[in-house]
Amino acid sequence: KIGFGCMGLTGVYNDPVPEDAGVAVIRRAFDAGVTFFDTADAYGPHTNEVLLGKMGELKKLVEEGKVKYVGLSEASADTIRRAHAVHPITAVQMEWSLWTRDIEEDIIPLCRELGIGVVPYSPLGRGFFAGRAAVESLPSGSLLSKHPRYTGENLEKNKVLYTRLEILSTKYGCTPAQLALAWVLHQGDDVVPIPGTTKLKNFDDNIEAVKVKLSKEDLKEISAAVPAGEVAGSRIIGILEPYSWRVANTPPQK
Repeated sequence: KIGFGCMGLTGVYNDPVPEDAGVAVIRRAFDAGVTFFDTADAYGPHTNEVLLGKMGELKKLVEEGKVKYVGLSEASADTIRRAHAVHPITAVQMEWSLWTRDIEEDIIPLCRELGIGVVPYSPLGRGFFAGRAAVESLPSGSLLSKHPRYTGENLEKNKVLYTRLEILSTKYGCTPAQLALAWVLHQGDDVVPIPGTTKLKNFDDNIEAVKVKLSKEDLKEISAAVPAGEVAGSRIIGILEPYSWRVANTPPQK
């Protein structure tokens, strides 16, 4: 029930990872039993992923056996419903973590209504709940240095949330990152998060999150420690806002 997000290996957030280091992390994940590796190179509406105008062609490719499944990423509820009406959508990839929960209002209920799996990306808050910027400095040149939640007063406010989770993690005998990831894992059997990392140690820590068992009461306690309403800053950098599922919608086919 856990996948591996490969975007961080490409240099999107920091400097590109040396090929041998990237291969080592991927091999470790494969050896640990991970079978889902997210390698798509663009996301959201108007990119190279599924556009509604091409759904009919994708349906043909599935029927011809050239494509096994069709998925969407950063898609609005309307886009998901219209795409699914043309051909069944297998999974929808959206940002979902303790500090990004807006999809719980309409995207998650819709996916469950239609029987679509959910693939949360950035389940550790882009590394924040693994201590990035909270207890360790950001790497030089990191794109996150421009992220609203990682800058100025927002960062200081968000560090309070990290501290709460850190204290709570001792109760469960795990790290803050493992607790944050376990919270996502326990959101349902139809949820497969894809945490990414460039370090073997971080991967080993992440995979241990599957061993953390949480009850419904535990989930409430963890959610209360990191209230979505107390998170400071937008979830994405301003220039990427037009690609957010909330403001961008794949237009109907003419």
